[in-house]
Amino acid sequence: MTSIIEWFTATLSDYISREAVIFIISLMPILELRGGLLAAKLLGVGILQAIPICVLGNIIPIPFILLFIKKILQWMKKVKLFAPVALWLEKKAMGKSDKIKKYEFWGLVLFVGIPLPGTGGWTGSLIAALLDVDIKKASLAILLGIAIATVIMSFVSYGLLGALIG
Repeated sequence: MTSIIEWFTATLSDYISREAVIFIISLMPILELRGGLLAAKLLGVGILQAIPICVLGNIIPIPFILLFIKKILQWMKKVKLFAPVALWLEKKAMGKSDKIKKYEFWGLVLFVGIPLPGTGGWTGSLIAALLDVDIKKASLAILLGIAIATVIMSFVSYGLLGALIG
């Protein structure tokens, strides 16, 4: 993931502001807030400025995923070109859904909040939508998860990692 973040920061920072770079990275699936905070540190953006930008970037896609992803996946399945992608996304998401099925709210909070590969707001929203978790409950759980991820990744990016790379 670090090499992807380094590529984005190097490529985009020539054309847009540092803040816009970390916002865009935070919007992206897989990278999300985790990648945004790492990029912010690499670009020399202070933690107090980086956190709201990254959190906002990570939150913006969530309601759209919760509200529309099932319809989008249904449409994709009807189009021969996109059907394999839709089926792969559903299979991948549902393969990670055990804890969320079992513990629902707190499972979703931890799934989004613990920064491991394949977790985060995008995947958590996809799973919540596919499991028909109540949208208010899912939104709150995802927001709490993003808050936990913010604390963890702030420490990693600006604390531990910051101490190692200066």
